[in-house]
Amino acid sequence: MEKSCSFLIEFDKGAPALANEIKEALEGSDVSAKIDALKKAIMLLHNGETIPQLFITIIRYVLTSEDHTIQKLLLLYLEIVDKTDAKGRLLPEMILICQNLRNNLQHPNEYIRGVTLRFLCRLSETELIEPLIPSVLQCLEHRNPFVRRNAVLAIMSIYKLPGGEHLMPDAPEAIERFLASEQDASAKRNAFLMLFTCAQDRAVSYLLSHVEAVPDWGESIQMVVLDLIRKVCRSKPREKGRYITIIISLLNVPSTAVIYECAGTLVSLSSAPTAIRAAATTYCQLLQSQSDHNVKLIVLDRLSELKTSHRDIMVDLIMDVLRALSSPNLDIRRKTLDIVLELITPRNIDEVVLALKKEVMKTQSGELEKNGEYRQMLVQAIHSCAIKFPEVASTVVHLLMDFLGDNNVASAIDVVVFVREIIETNPKLRVSIITRLLDTFYQIRSARVCSCALWIISEYCLSLSEVESGISTIKQCLGELPFYTVSEESGESVSADSSSKAPSVVTVSSRRPAVLADGTYATQSAASETAVLGPILVQGSLAAPGNLRSMLLNGDFFLGAVVACTLSKLVLRLEEVQPNVVEVNKANAGALLIMVSMIQLGQSTFLVHPIDNDSYDRIVLCIRLLCNTGDEMRKIWLQSCRQSFAKMLADKQFRETEEMKAKAQISHAQPDDLIDFYHLKSRKGMSQLELEDEVQDDLKRATGEFTKDADDANKLNRILQLTGFSDPVYAEAYVTVHHYDIVLDVTVINRTKETLQNLCLELATMGDLKLVERPQNYTLAPESSKQIRANIKVSSTETGVIFGNIVYETSNVLERTVVVLNDIHIDIMDYISPATCADVAFRNMWAEFEWENKVAVNTVIQDEKEFLNHIIKSTNMKCLTAPSALDGECGFLAANLYAKSVFGEDALVNISIEKQADGKLSGYIRIRSKTQGIALSLGDKITLKQKGGS
Repeated sequence: MEKSCSFLIEFDKGAPALANEIKEALEGSDVSAKIDALKKAIMLLHNGETIPQLFITIIRYVLTSEDHTIQKLLLLYLEIVDKTDAKGRLLPEMILICQNLRNNLQHPNEYIRGVTLRFLCRLSETELIEPLIPSVLQCLEHRNPFVRRNAVLAIMSIYKLPGGEHLMPDAPEAIERFLASEQDASAKRNAFLMLFTCAQDRAVSYLLSHVEAVPDWGESIQMVVLDLIRKVCRSKPREKGRYITIIISLLNVPSTAVIYECAGTLVSLSSAPTAIRAAATTYCQLLQSQSDHNVKLIVLDRLSELKTSHRDIMVDLIMDVLRALSSPNLDIRRKTLDIVLELITPRNIDEVVLALKKEVMKTQSGELEKNGEYRQMLVQAIHSCAIKFPEVASTVVHLLMDFLGDNNVASAIDVVVFVREIIETNPKLRVSIITRLLDTFYQIRSARVCSCALWIISEYCLSLSEVESGISTIKQCLGELPFYTVSEESGESVSADSSSKAPSVVTVSSRRPAVLADGTYATQSAASETAVLGPILVQGSLAAPGNLRSMLLNGDFFLGAVVACTLSKLVLRLEEVQPNVVEVNKANAGALLIMVSMIQLGQSTFLVHPIDNDSYDRIVLCIRLLCNTGDEMRKIWLQSCRQSFAKMLADKQFRETEEMKAKAQISHAQPDDLIDFYHLKSRKGMSQLELEDEVQDDLKRATGEFTKDADDANKLNRILQLTGFSDPVYAEAYVTVHHYDIVLDVTVINRTKETLQNLCLELATMGDLKLVERPQNYTLAPESSKQIRANIKVSSTETGVIFGNIVYETSNVLERTVVVLNDIHIDIMDYISPATCADVAFRNMWAEFEWENKVAVNTVIQDEKEFLNHIIKSTNMKCLTAPSALDGECGFLAANLYAKSVFGEDALVNISIEKQADGKLSGYIRIRSKTQGIALSLGDKITLKQKGGS
């Protein structure tokens, strides 16, 4: 069997040391030579050499040395040297070192005493330890706290040995007396930890006898108290009530770490409403008091967990959670809104909507950079509230309609989509919404918002006055016709007086030479085609040119097609509600004139980009429709579009309901599991808190929902080894990712026999990673360790690399020693998770993101849906396309996938595939993202995974 190893050191095999040379150096009087010889002896022992003849030499010539370096190396040597024979019996010569250890334990230098006590913590031979016990106990009374705290640890290690209870039968009693009189916080913490580990009843007794003083103890001992309470309550659940009182008293201590642990302990130990409410209130207080964004995000995660298991209690604290919206960080605001939206009930909906309305109004007052994005989040939240509780829609819809002309296009789109859904699901609000929309339509400056608003006008303007107002509003926003004029007069510029309400015309012509067919020159007149900027009438006065006109003159003929469709629907509906045929024909002719003018504008040379074929065909279709309308076409245009929209909303609501049902039906236990009804047992002498706790825990015992501590296992999975075991300095890092921060908790262990001076962790990054600050220098004693924390800011999910060195100096080496660290790679797939977003948001991002990676489909899979599912599984993304849209077998498939990284970045994927005649799939997978890293990394992952069928 391999022997256990308590420390590692580097061994240079290129320069082997001979036992005789080491022996001669140890017997000499040169201190430096002794140090080098002792180092070589330790290295040989570490690499399997026994060298039994050295032990007596060390006892004779080294044990009595007063040099501190030699004494430290001696302890390392004694730690790894074989102390037993093949049968496990202690070697007789080992008794010789007891006197030296006793002398060290009585040494006037407190450091020698301390390191010797730490050495005893790693001894397991009771024959060596037994003579030293009186000296160890004496160290409990030493004046220096460093000695006392290590003496407590030594006593704890001795007591935990097999047979240790017989060696020190009164150790718990001695530590208990020591704890009663000790003033040093660290020593007191170690003493309480010893009782907690070795004599739990005494620790409990001490704790219960000092209940009133627990809030005044130091932070370190309070953390041990919480560990003790968790352990006791798991083994003795009936005694939870008395300890929960202690935990609640600790909720008011100054240490935020203790407060956070108290809240977590309450949640893990008790399901009583009183305890859960106290924990939730504590989390809310931390949410307000802490300024660090990462802390706020962690606390919000804890509140989200409470929301899942104790929703009724969290509902009462919804306004406290909402106060986190005061943070300027968008991630905190987004997570806060996500929690709040799941806690809305008919009882608090009015308060929540009122708070959200106030936040919306605040975004108008300032011109902060992210106000538009925050306003969009609030609009989406209000949208969700109005869908769940239609009665509040009337209080917010008119407020939000003021933002239809918002400079933030995404926010304006969310508002118009919200209005479109509310007007369909709330018929009572239809008239007021249409009236307000027509009044504010001229303020809209986005083509996409205009398109959706025009569709609403065309579908929900039903009465005569509404139809006429709709047609009039569109004409006003288009301005006077024609959209442009042509003049042959050279250099003429004509402008009409604005007060006459006549259009302004600006024409410019020029003469330039032209080359004729025979090669001679001639003069050619060129006439310019110029836009007619028509003013619109708003509330009795002239305003700037209409929004629709400006967009058309910028070449947006898709919007022109939408205008044509809207006018066609309004004219068709006017035929149904207007008995006067003359008025109908007049409106019909006006609509046809507008459509013809748009086609004329699109085919002119005035615009850089002419009208596209799709828009042209759509406008021509509308012209033909108004010229010759049949009953079937009228039904399609006036009824089918709205019915399709209503069906889409019903399908969306059905999917959301099914998802909620699926989440509610997740089972955590098997049907044949036994149920223990603890509440049927005797209740004599139990407090009300204990009664609540027992009853609340019954269902959790049955379903197996008791909190399981998996933090240690998760942490082990995230530990990365940075150096080799043979390096003089061993380092490993625990990587924690919190959105835009990567925290490296690096443990550095000195494996050498010397004190490392000016030890520094030097890190560098590659990619969109940035080191926040350079870690400071440390001095590391032999075999000691140090926790070094490095913070790295991340700006994207681009595949990044963290690399670096550990640099230190020693007293014997003049040059600085460098230990190269292993690279830490940031893999995109570790930080991407499925997410959902609205179709509008997906289209917005698809249009805005500049990085695209196009991957050709190359797979052996022959079924379109099977290939889609394979890509979803391989990329850890979510399909946004509704299942109903993927039904049927047509040989084609198009779907959108979406995922979000922990850094808050979006990954968009569009899959478009077609089944060929030979049964193979062809097509493309397009990936878009805001940064190059996601697009390239996802493309590589898809290329690697798409061929397989699993």
